[in-house]
Amino acid sequence: MSRKFDKTEDEWRQLLEPEEFRVTRLKGTEAPFSGEYWNEWGPGKYHCRCCGADLFDSATKFDAGCGWPSFSSPANPDNVAQQEDFSHGMYRIEVLCKECGAHLGHVFDDGPDPTGQRYCINSASIKLEKE
Repeated sequence: MSRKFDKTEDEWRQLLEPEEFRVTRLKGTEAPFSGEYWNEWGPGKYHCRCCGADLFDSATKFDAGCGWPSFSSPANPDNVAQQEDFSHGMYRIEVLCKECGAHLGHVFDDGPDPTGQRYCINSASIKLEKE
């Protein structure tokens, strides 16, 4: 994974709001139906909150009913990494920003056609650039 934006924990704490730091750097999860973008439907591009990498497009966003922003595919797959996650006694696939290593959320195989994927992403890890 490319790590162009490596920073110390203290540097990330200074750059991010406490909830953004908890989610992106400590692999936290925001409460469902609480994040800034779970019910945002305007057109635009979603970028990494930490480094600005292009991650998701509103054209692939859908209502999964789970309370988190959900996308059927990344806008630029080269900017998104995946790794196994065994935390909390579960097996999941974690989604990370490939540029800076920020925790974004998880991907599941219960999304809509054509991909069948649901990228379940924390609002605290993304920033919408509205069109």
